[in-house]
Amino acid sequence: MTKISKAAIRDKSPKLLTDEGRWQALVNKDERADGLFWFSVKTTGVYCRPSCPARLPKRENVIFHLSPEDAEKAGFRACKRCDPKGRGLASQHSKAVATACRLIREAENFPNLNQLAESAKMSPGYFHRLFKATTGLTPKEYADAHRSDRVKKALPKWETVTEAIYDAGYNSNGRFYAGSSKILGMKPKEYLEGGTGSTIRFAIAECSLGAILVASSEKGVCAILMDDDSEKLLRDLQDQFPKARLIGGDEEYEKLVAKVIGFVEAPKIGFDLPLDIRGTAFQQRVWKELQRIPPGKTVSYSEVAKRIGLPKSVRAVARACGANSIAVAVPCHRVVHKNGDLSGYRWGVDRKQALLIREQRAA
Repeated sequence: MTKISKAAIRDKSPKLLTDEGRWQALVNKDERADGLFWFSVKTTGVYCRPSCPARLPKRENVIFHLSPEDAEKAGFRACKRCDPKGRGLASQHSKAVATACRLIREAENFPNLNQLAESAKMSPGYFHRLFKATTGLTPKEYADAHRSDRVKKALPKWETVTEAIYDAGYNSNGRFYAGSSKILGMKPKEYLEGGTGSTIRFAIAECSLGAILVASSEKGVCAILMDDDSEKLLRDLQDQFPKARLIGGDEEYEKLVAKVIGFVEAPKIGFDLPLDIRGTAFQQRVWKELQRIPPGKTVSYSEVAKRIGLPKSVRAVARACGANSIAVAVPCHRVVHKNGDLSGYRWGVDRKQALLIREQRAA
């Protein structure tokens, strides 16, 4: 059976599509073929788009048409599921997900999966898969991310943490406190006071790539910064944690820094220290994917975007890589342009190249 021709699709000429090619497009539910032809099913009396999500009919029951008018003249009625005379399935899906996102953002109490699926007129399972494929997050993950943003905005407005929690849409303060450190990066009271009271231990040392600063919260390593100027590294840390209590020059902590430097110099030993990764839901999704890239390997920004389920978010992926403040342990240096170009590294292209060469030698 001949596959549908990409050239034919680009040409948008139905005459270039054989019945075999049309059938293959139908089997694949190929959205690119929408508008090039329509098909009807003798046993149901309806006609559809090639991408219609309904169950695949038997080949002997299918008739192909060059327009909706042709199908209707033959006595078939329009499918209510794929709306063959309307905007198209892909557009319908995008609108359904956009509507669900708006419902989540505007609701006082976040709607559950069944409610969202019902508003989209889809089954819960199908809607869940569609939402994740479109946004890169499940509806719950999207709601949690939005709710965490609400908390951050609500805390400064209220005198107590409890008031802010309920204002943000949590039904109980126990549910919020269970994940408060992950949401805020610190205890709610500390966040309410602008980070006052949180303690960040750090040390600055030298490695073969220049000065390196390593900092940790109670949860784990929260920053690994590199530069030629050690004073600039300290200023960067202060900018990142403006109201935290910074403690430097700790002899015990310097042992941890030595372990980080050992990993920088010899990637083969691996990095096994706990991390305190702070960022938006999207950034954390990107950074988590970066940690799956094996040492000695590189991937493109577009490939990372595909892996997180958002193939059109290449620029956003690049920005997330640039915002990463935990060098090497969150290996944004392993992401390159499609043509292999190494440009675009927060700590300099020379360092990126040096890290990649070391990893490739150690692999």
